[in-house]
Amino acid sequence: MSSAETLAPAADARAERRAKRIAKNLTAFSKQHGGSADGVVEYVGRAATRIVLVGADGSWGDQVAPSYAVGKRAAELAGVTLHESFEGELALKVRTGPYEWKRMAGIQI
Repeated sequence: MSSAETLAPAADARAERRAKRIAKNLTAFSKQHGGSADGVVEYVGRAATRIVLVGADGSWGDQVAPSYAVGKRAAELAGVTLHESFEGELALKVRTGPYEWKRMAGIQI
C-alpha cells in the first residue's frame, strides 16, 4: 500500500470533522434567522471557500471553510438550500440594515 493510499482516509476523516464543526455554525445561524437558510458556496482563493447564507428572515452572514468540498459538505449537513450563484431570488431575499447602508454610502458614485 502506498503512503498516498494510507493518508487519504485520514484526510477524508479530517475534512468530515471540519465540515461537521462548520455545519454547527450554519445550523445555529438558520435557527436564529427563521429556521432555515439558503446559501451559495464560493471560492475565495486557493486556501479558502466562503459560504454565504441568507436566513428565512432575510438576515445574511457567512462562514469560511478551508476548501470547496468542506464548505459544500458543511452546508449539506446543516440542511442549507444551496444555489449555484448569489443572484436573482437569493439576492432578493437579503434584508440590508443600517450597518450595510452606512458602509455602502462611502462607495457611491
